[in-house]
Amino acid sequence: MFSSSNSLLRISGGRVGGFTPKLLRTQFQGEGFGVNRSLRYYSGGWRSWFKGLTANDMVLGLIIANVAVFLSWRIASEKFMLENFTISLHNINCGRLHTLITSAFSHIDVGHIIPNMIGLYFFGTSIGRAFGHEYLLKLYLAGALGGSVFYLAHQAYKALTSKDWRRVEVSKHHALGASAAVHAIMLLNIFLFPRSTLYLNFIIPVPAILMGIFLIGNDVLKIIEGDRHISGSSHLGGAAVAAVAWARIRGGRF
Repeated sequence: MFSSSNSLLRISGGRVGGFTPKLLRTQFQGEGFGVNRSLRYYSGGWRSWFKGLTANDMVLGLIIANVAVFLSWRIASEKFMLENFTISLHNINCGRLHTLITSAFSHIDVGHIIPNMIGLYFFGTSIGRAFGHEYLLKLYLAGALGGSVFYLAHQAYKALTSKDWRRVEVSKHHALGASAAVHAIMLLNIFLFPRSTLYLNFIIPVPAILMGIFLIGNDVLKIIEGDRHISGSSHLGGAAVAAVAWARIRGGRF
């Protein structure tokens, strides 16, 4: 997740810490309503919308959603996008709770969205094929929520430990990006297959477990250094979700 103050939202987001490594269906009878008996309304819960989809379909759908929001930054007003597609203490204080999730579909720069989408494609496909497309969607959303909560907690801590004039500044820092969600997906894959081989920059073979240790350690280092442009705290939120998911799978619950 790329973290920035309002004035920095136009600069490059840098590379993702999550590096490339997978309708109530009812039938109205029409008595007393004068409606066609053949008219059907689809319901029965959100799952009916995803019935018949494959892991590849879900990955493609998530990528399309991210690209759509990316393009929206070029079409919609910046104020609207800041208020609805970034996460910040200010947005939460204003009651924009939806940004806990929508910020995880939001990117401004090509250099930010491409690594995230590559990671989502490779690791999302792997997780989706192993556990199903619904599980992949839940993991993405859980990673997004976990990343947002960790980011806000860290921002709140910085605000409380800063001098008064810095509290307002910290509260208006915005973050956006799918990094935490992708982190959750990628690290779950690493936890499940620690002996597999990942290719750093598509060239250098690295054991998956070492890659996982490096990524988590790097995120901790980012927090220590101040979490300036790439939010290590949000990535750790994704890592926490991956750890919980891994524990549930090992316990036979997923």
